[in-house]
Amino acid sequence: MPNPIFLSHGSPMLPFEDHEARDFLRTLGRGETPRAILMVSAHWETAAPAVNAVERNSTIHDFHGFPPELYQLRYDAPGSPALAEHVAELLATAGLPATIDRQRGLDHGAWSPLLLAFPGADVPVVQLSVQPDAGPEHHLKLGRALRPLAEEGVLIIGSGSFTHDLYSWRNHRGQPEPDWVRSFAEWMDEAIAEGRTADLLTYRSKAPNAARNHPTEEHLLPLFVALGAAGEGARPKRLHSSVAHSVLRMDAYEFGLAA
Repeated sequence: MPNPIFLSHGSPMLPFEDHEARDFLRTLGRGETPRAILMVSAHWETAAPAVNAVERNSTIHDFHGFPPELYQLRYDAPGSPALAEHVAELLATAGLPATIDRQRGLDHGAWSPLLLAFPGADVPVVQLSVQPDAGPEHHLKLGRALRPLAEEGVLIIGSGSFTHDLYSWRNHRGQPEPDWVRSFAEWMDEAIAEGRTADLLTYRSKAPNAARNHPTEEHLLPLFVALGAAGEGARPKRLHSSVAHSVLRMDAYEFGLAA
């Protein structure tokens, strides 16, 4: 059964960039192919949980100002209305009712890393939204409600960014990783490795430079879904660590299912 994963998807240009994170994502899909993928992307924000139920995913180019070749990329993976209904049922049972969207495709937080990890676009993909105003604990509960999916062969991926201060990105491009990024990432890594879930849930008051690295929370919330999906006592493993554009940490984690 596949372990839940959190990954950092970086810039929409990542498929064209010569970067360690791109090379890592290209290795991620090697090995046993999951029955399906549930992708929790930071780029689908809703007030309450929503899941897409389509026969074939469209490719959403939810950005502007990039080179033309980026808009030519497509990732029209099959969807799975049956899996979407199952996700909604699991969430409803946990007291987290979800709506079903029968039109939405995959945003770049979903298709950009999948294009690298599963380039054949032949694994069914269902996407679940995040609720930026609901906070980490809500997303941990979402993940715990979805735990049965991992036992059914569904790969749960939380796609966000370990750090995500785009305001500083514009001013730090080409410079070394600043201390305020490194200190936050090191604190997070220690808390994850040591299983300090309570500290992670209150990271904004405990981690150094938390608000600067995440002015808004949507890009870290998928981590809590992946963590929750592994169950209490999850066994974390850092799969990758690097920095892009000086301030965007591209770290990725696997959360081994608890006994």
